[in-house]
Amino acid sequence: MSNNRASVLKRGSKNRGIKMMLLTKENLKALPPIGSQDAKGMEAIAHVKLFTPDSSWTWYLTEYDPKTGEAFGLVDGLEEELGYISIPELMTVRGKMGLPVERDRGWAPRRLGDCYKVKQ
Repeated sequence: MSNNRASVLKRGSKNRGIKMMLLTKENLKALPPIGSQDAKGMEAIAHVKLFTPDSSWTWYLTEYDPKTGEAFGLVDGLEEELGYISIPELMTVRGKMGLPVERDRGWAPRRLGDCYKVKQ
């Protein structure tokens, strides 16, 4: 396992004294390669949901490149937008109370279109 991939799998949280895997082995198997869902549009499947428990940011991952640690998906923060997401960078992100990004353990894969919120 490369150093980059190992760092994506585990990171510690000093604030809470636990370790959470942002991407499990099952997630890595389920996430298709970058670009493989391009033609699907909003029918692409979001396999993983990451979020800040003490803020309003959420990342829905549809594709992943294990060599670079880069994912693609929907980012719901200040605005909703599709884009590339650096998983190693997310591992350094902290919310307002200093809590790290977490993976939604109860997430079931669903259409990307179902992840969009209507903001007005």
